[in-house]
Amino acid sequence: MRIIKRILVFLLILFVLIQIYRSPKNLSGDTTHDISKSYVVPADVHTILSKACYDCHSNKTRYPWYAGVQPVGIWLARHIKDGKSEVNFNEFSSYRVAKQYRKMEECIEQVKKERMPLSSYTIIHTDSKLTDTERATLLSWFESIRDTLKARYPADSLIVKRKTG
Repeated sequence: MRIIKRILVFLLILFVLIQIYRSPKNLSGDTTHDISKSYVVPADVHTILSKACYDCHSNKTRYPWYAGVQPVGIWLARHIKDGKSEVNFNEFSSYRVAKQYRKMEECIEQVKKERMPLSSYTIIHTDSKLTDTERATLLSWFESIRDTLKARYPADSLIVKRKTG
């Protein structure tokens, strides 16, 4: 019983000490290269992106109160960093044309397979769960961006060149 008490005290001390660390926040809000600079973003699409995508895929996250409690804050910061590395709608127009095209393909796949938004996100943010109509709206918009890219650029410029050797 004594060992359990020592372990609990150690864990409590560890929990208190980890609260000193603060993860960097995703709050720049920089929209210099926002997707809307290159493509029309209808109001309904913007609403869907804002509620279901932008917390992890933009330069500004709305943080819940528990983001200040570690290790949750550390986990959230890593999750947001990973999400932005996949696609950042606030940086989208800075991507090469081939990358934009590929990212739209990936967005289509993720939304079709209902992998986005993540279930771990929608558990807490219940309003971010996409309805069938919202899913169809996003898919149609993603397809329209791909169609725009196909119309503007030659087919070979839409292929991501793989580095060799």
